[in-house]
Amino acid sequence: MENKVVETIKKYNMISENDKVIVAVSGGPDSMALLNALFNHKDELKISIFVAHVNHMIRAVADSETEYVKDFCANKGIECFVKKANVLKIAKDEKISTEEAGRNVRYAFFEEVYEKVGANKIAIAHNANDNAETVLMNIIRGTGVSGLKGIEPVRDNKYIRPLIEIERAEIEQYCDDNKLDPKYDESNNENTYTRNKIRNLLIPYIKKEFNPNIIDSINRLSDLASQENIYVEEVVDSYYKKIILEEHSKPDGEGIDLIKLDLKEFNKLDDFIKSRIVLLCVYKIFGSTKGIEKKHIKDIITLCERNIGNKFLTPNKGLKVLVNKGEVSIFSL
Repeated sequence: MENKVVETIKKYNMISENDKVIVAVSGGPDSMALLNALFNHKDELKISIFVAHVNHMIRAVADSETEYVKDFCANKGIECFVKKANVLKIAKDEKISTEEAGRNVRYAFFEEVYEKVGANKIAIAHNANDNAETVLMNIIRGTGVSGLKGIEPVRDNKYIRPLIEIERAEIEQYCDDNKLDPKYDESNNENTYTRNKIRNLLIPYIKKEFNPNIIDSINRLSDLASQENIYVEEVVDSYYKKIILEEHSKPDGEGIDLIKLDLKEFNKLDDFIKSRIVLLCVYKIFGSTKGIEKKHIKDIITLCERNIGNKFLTPNKGLKVLVNKGEVSIFSL
């Protein structure tokens, strides 16, 4: 398995010499396998590794898991950073799901440790099963083609996933063979969340009734979708550069708060390219396209086609689109 990890790192150019890598470690099989593999090959890869662990304070065994991670790191001489956060309270206060609250806390802490040690990469332990589950979730939710690419091996040239091509069964066998004694989160067996239902009910059913190699099949689809998406993004970017009139930077210089497009040239484009340009603009401004649905994009395209004076459209609370004087202005409030 360790050889596969190294091969995946090289395949996607995840790590360079002298990189400082934050490893996100929960104490479960995936993250412990990732940590152990990176530690065993850190000299070969010429990297330094650090651990970031978040205690969500949800389960009774959370503190023992934290001690397990700290002890493992101490025995290996790995610097370990720990954060305790009352995720249930955060979710309640912010009126979001426990899953979203936990994710927000984790990634904020990863960024904090990243800055503290001057890191270059953050390694996350998503595996091939996680990717297949994500693709199926996206299909069920009615995703666009881009949703088929699943979990990206590398995101923003910062987040890396060295286990993304390794199946969960092989990871668990690796943990047994290396006597890592990882801590299993029993809530993964509860079919409350959509992902757990896909993991515990849907995929086993597909394996039994249709395709025993469904994980591999979905991941091949995901890989093809990723390649096609890269090509589409390049095409969309070329059209964007032809119709862009202005990108206005925020007062602090951190990011963009206004984009202006040539309305006439925008209206000449195919609707698919128009849709992708709208999404590109939203991403440039917000760093995410969350909250922007197909109906919002269609409304924006229709608004541009009408070209009838001042018009505002508010797909979410932070975005407005104005069509006026031959320009399409997309900006944050």
